[in-house]
Amino acid sequence: MMHVSLMTAAIATAVLLRLTLAHRCLQQAHWLAVLSLLVVSPLLLLTTAVAIIIMGPHGHMVSPVEGWVSYNVAWIFVIVSAGLLGHLSWQAHRSIAQIKQYPQRQLNPGTLARMMDADTAFSAQIGLWSSELVISQGLLDTLDDEHLTAVIAHEKAHYYYRDTFWFFWLGWLRRLSLWLPYTEELWQELLLLREIRADNWATRSVDRLTLAESLVQVIAAPLAPVALANFSCIAPSSRLSRRIDALLSEQDLDHDYGFNPRWSFMTTGCIVGLVLGLIPLCSIPFHY
Repeated sequence: MMHVSLMTAAIATAVLLRLTLAHRCLQQAHWLAVLSLLVVSPLLLLTTAVAIIIMGPHGHMVSPVEGWVSYNVAWIFVIVSAGLLGHLSWQAHRSIAQIKQYPQRQLNPGTLARMMDADTAFSAQIGLWSSELVISQGLLDTLDDEHLTAVIAHEKAHYYYRDTFWFFWLGWLRRLSLWLPYTEELWQELLLLREIRADNWATRSVDRLTLAESLVQVIAAPLAPVALANFSCIAPSSRLSRRIDALLSEQDLDHDYGFNPRWSFMTTGCIVGLVLGLIPLCSIPFHY
């Protein structure tokens, strides 16, 4: 019954981690904690499925029926995961191909952007590892040079952290684990923390108050469709309030939100969680 036990244990652990830690994690709003809790559960399920496939349907500790059932279930999960990843890759390819059609414009020294002819206020980094800045004409009409510089600084932060690349993979894990408890809550919190992190990085080159004013102006302007991830980060007003409060606070955001991790109990817990997600692979040698 090894395969069934392994599969059951993985699902139970994935659910239990969310039920016991998600509420506290969301309250603390710590970057590493939210990120780890979102990732560990689907990672645990994926490594379990891969381990069962590698071990195969046969073995001294596996009955023929149980072996083939668990083996087929593992293959179905991996195939669905790969299909979802392929679909997201196709969507990303379409988005990149679309923005390549937009003309480029030099906004200020060192800033080249793709211009979108739209009345909506929109700015985003689009792509994967080497993303490009896309800005709408509506945003240029909405903001003066000072506030536009603040928005560009925010988008440069997304490029610096390679958010488009990493959140492509995180979005895949999120869709893979939508059926697990607290997945959407953790995802929304991580998106908010991503924006706060970008705001915090931008304040190294622009004034905090100017950036906060840019947020408010973009929110008040006509918005781009919800499907587009723009600077306004379409979200409830409470989330906008949290971003502005973080911008205007005197806190050390790198420390309080865990954007610049230092060795601590929280860091140790996150590393332990990620190791936990890889444990099923260690069961392979014991199959034979």
